[in-house]
Amino acid sequence: MIRVVLVDDQELVRAGFRLVLRTQPDMELVGEAADGVAALEVLAAVEADVVLMDARMPRMGGVEATRRIRAEPGPATPKVLILTTFDLDEYAFAAIRAGASGFLLKDAPPEDLFGALRAVHAGDAVIAPSTTRRLLDRVAVHLPGDDVGGGDADALTAREREVLIHVARGLSNAEIAALLRLAEATVKTHVNRILSKLGLRDRAQVVVYAYENGFVTSSYRP
Repeated sequence: MIRVVLVDDQELVRAGFRLVLRTQPDMELVGEAADGVAALEVLAAVEADVVLMDARMPRMGGVEATRRIRAEPGPATPKVLILTTFDLDEYAFAAIRAGASGFLLKDAPPEDLFGALRAVHAGDAVIAPSTTRRLLDRVAVHLPGDDVGGGDADALTAREREVLIHVARGLSNAEIAALLRLAEATVKTHVNRILSKLGLRDRAQVVVYAYENGFVTSSYRP
């Protein structure tokens, strides 16, 4: 069972997500909050696996709330999936820097929401081409100057660089495996080595790193 906490300052938005989450037998809404401060209070009282977090809210927004949630040590720390609109993409991107596992458009269809929650719960990041690529194209020119990760790209092998680029373009391990004619387990090994060598936390930060370091540009189109 995936235990979800929903954080959004708009009651109508929460009501909509509440209704669709109830249709899934493997998901349970265990708490709600209208801002980051309330979210931290809720999370202190309930056990959650994933937090659906709005990007901008009063008192404390999604970026700072994500940073505080992910600063808690231990495997029980919930993952964070940021909810955003095109007008607030830069907030979602900053939240990935703060520890979010990805971001989802608020008007995404329910199947995308369910898939994103399951992916994040499984330890992956939401790097879906249907959302991430368009968001990255919009915000790439607005990225802050601080680099993500302290690793040196020169430490990567040629194959690892190739895998990094495909991850940044939104491909799953299975899609990369098919494209490069590799076993999916081999691709997973390459991804883990990339994360280790570059000092990155997850696939979401791989995307940030790749854009900031010129592996992929905002002009990329599939």
